[in-house]
Order: sequence, then C-alpha cells, then structure tokens
Amino acid sequence: MAIDGYVAICKPLHYQTIMMLIGFLVLSWAVGFIHTTSQMVFTVGLPFCGPNVVDSIFCNLPLVTKLACTDTYNLELLVIADSGLLSLVCFILLALFYIIMFVTLGQHSSSASSKAVSTLSAHITVVILSFGPAILIYIFPFNSYSVDKFLSVFYTIITAFLNPIIYTLRNQEMKGAIKRLCSRNIISCLDT
Repeated sequence: MAIDGYVAICKPLHYQTIMMLIGFLVLSWAVGFIHTTSQMVFTVGLPFCGPNVVDSIFCNLPLVTKLACTDTYNLELLVIADSGLLSLVCFILLALFYIIMFVTLGQHSSSASSKAVSTLSAHITVVILSFGPAILIYIFPFNSYSVDKFLSVFYTIITAFLNPIIYTLRNQEMKGAIKRLCSRNIISCLDT
C-alpha cells in the first residue's frame, strides 16, 4: 500500500504504467517461486540410495529424479512437462513482446529507431541462445550425458559471455578501437 500511495501522490501521470510493471514483477516472482517450490515438494520426499552423483555440469531435476530408488516415471513426466511448458510459454511471450516492439519501431522512422532495432536484435540473440538450450533440455530429455553436458555448458557459459560481448561491440569507443586495430594490422601486413 505504501508503494501504491507513493506512486499515486508523487507520480500520478505514471500511476497506471508503474503499477502494471509492479504487477508484472510480482507475477514473475510468484510464478518462479511456485514453480520451484512445486518441483522441490515432489522430489524432496523421494528415497535416494546408491551413488548420489549427477554426472553433469548442469544439475537439472530430471537427472536428480533418476537417482531415486523408486519408479519416478510419472514424476519425470510432470517435471519435464512443467518446466518445458513454463520455458516455452516464457519464450513465446518474449517473442510476442519483441514482435510488438519491432512493429511499433517500424511505424516510426528515425535514427533513434535504428539504434533501438540494434538493441532489440542483441536482446533477441541473447534470449534465443538462452532459452533454446533450456527448452531442448526439457523437450528432449537426453539419455546420453554428453549431449546434456554440451547443452548445459552452452546454456551456463556461452550465453553468460555473449551478453557482455554484444554490448561491448555495440559501444562506439570499442568500435573505434577495433577499427584502429584492424587498420594497423592491415597496414603492417601490407608493409611486410
């Protein structure tokens, strides 16, 4: 209520937008909490025996449930359907919002819109490379650990490096430095 009162009094013209954004924030936190808690409740009571080692860098829940001493087929289907569906819905919503943004930017022709399109294309690249492997892990639960390890390394390392690289290459000073470096190397190559 304090946030509602503050926004209503101090930012009355932006009240609806700010409260909608706060609603989206609360919704995303609630969905994440419910999703994680539901999966934990189903797996915490499983009896585990034998070697409790997950041979993967990315310790996802389907691999953990395979360590249980009981039949977990139904639980694995539930986890895969739940996680895969959540990832797919989030990806579809993100794609829909990016399409809406591109259509809106297409209606305005200016130099600022080209910069916005550049930013959106960088965002879309990171989103696709982040959600793609995550969706693949849950849509096609692999029995071979090598594919799972490849996807987990891709998901946890490559996409983490990709975001800073994209934004570094979009920086004007960095572009100038790369051009100077390339021009020096081309000149030194031509001199030899």
